[in-house]
Order: sequence, then structure tokens, then C-alpha cells
Amino acid sequence: MTRFLLSSIAICAGFMMLETTSAAEPSGIEALTGKDSPLSEGEVIAFFGDSITQGGKGPGGYCRLIDEAIAKQRPELGVKIVYAGISGHKVPDLQGRLDRDVLSKKPTVVFIYIGINDVWHSTRGRGTSKEDFDGGLRDLIRKISATHARIVLCTPSTIGEKTDGSNPLDAMLEEYSEISRKVAADTGVTLCDLRKAFLDHLRKHNPENKDRGILTGDGVHLNAAGNKFVAAQAADAIGMSLKQKTEAVLKTTNPAKD
Repeated sequence: MTRFLLSSIAICAGFMMLETTSAAEPSGIEALTGKDSPLSEGEVIAFFGDSITQGGKGPGGYCRLIDEAIAKQRPELGVKIVYAGISGHKVPDLQGRLDRDVLSKKPTVVFIYIGINDVWHSTRGRGTSKEDFDGGLRDLIRKISATHARIVLCTPSTIGEKTDGSNPLDAMLEEYSEISRKVAADTGVTLCDLRKAFLDHLRKHNPENKDRGILTGDGVHLNAAGNKFVAAQAADAIGMSLKQKTEAVLKTTNPAKD
């Protein structure tokens, strides 16, 4: 009995140590702005998207939260934020204004959060075909990559917060999310899988299967909790992309010797 009790205590202690270690690992905005920040001096981060990103510029918005954290924690770096979200926009719209709204600002990182309207507007006959969505994303990535900026591509998050697959556009949203995932994999850009992150979060925090009110105010546009959630996801993905850039530079300057 005593031996069993001691073993149980040891196992529990082990789990507690793992949890403590995990909890100590910085993530989200803290990882992007903390002492091991991957940000460089003169970094220019562009947030490129639709009304969700346009709203992200306002007080408490996901872009603004990242902007304010960087300005507070890493003021010496002089990081600039480009706000390039316009309500109602789809992938073809982003293609049309890429040069004017993003590339002309000479970004070092471009965070692309698009796809909601490409799906949502299909209910009014103004969506984007899967072929044009795929081709448009690849065109954006090709042109941005030519400037050597890092790219983070998001999957479209949610159109309705029900967790049982009963939101009317769930199936189509999954198809377009898969396109974004494949484009990211094919082109080698960093993926921010907001669709998966939203679903995982909602399954835990929406036990009443509400169609809104957890991360969004209307099923699409972010509320205060949603903006904080996306800010953390975005910061993680931007940090990951910058770390990959650093690792690539190190491999180039210090090639492995046989």
C-alpha cells in the first residue's frame, strides 16, 4: 500500500512538473515581444484582409493589441504596423490592391487573413470559386515572396459558432480552409490555422452550442475575447515565421560540414 502511494505521488509530481514547464513556455504576444523575441529592428508587419482585419485596427482589435504590445515591450526596434483590412473584401480584391496597400509599404512580414467573404458571399452569388481562391492566394504569395517578405497565411475562421457542424456554411468553409492549408504547404509559407484553432476553442467553451457570442459578436466578426484569441494566434504564427527566417539565414552562413 505504501509503495503504491509513493508511486502515485511520484507520478503526480511528474505531471505537475510537466505542467509547470509547459506553463512557463511563452506563447502568443509574450513570445513575440519577450526577451527572446524574433523581431528585428525596423520590422514592418502588414495585416492584410477584410472587415475582421479592418476592425482589428480599432481599440482592442487583434492587430492593435499586437501593435501596442510591441511598442511597449520592444520600443527600441522601431517596428511599424501596416493596417490593410477593408470590409467586404475577398481574395480578388486583395490581388487588386496588393501593390498600393501592402507592397508599397515595404513590409518584412505580411499576415494574410482572408476567406470569410469568399465563402459567405456565395449565398448572394458573389463568392469566389475554389479555382480563383486557390489561384489568387498563390498569386499573392508569389508577388509578396518576390520582395523577400515573410508570409503568414490564415485559414478562414468561422461563419457561425455552433460546434456540431450545423452552421449553414461549415462544409464550404472547410473546403476553403483545406485550400489555404494546401497553398501554404505547397508554397512553404507559415500557416496560421485559425479554422482549427476556433473549432478547438469552441468545442471547449461553447457547451450550449450557441451560434455567436463566444469569440464573435455575430458569428463572424470578433468580439473582445475573439480579438485577444486571434492576437495570440497571429503573434505565434508571426514569431514562427521570423524564427524560420533566422534559421534559414544561419544555415546559409554556417553550412554543415561533412
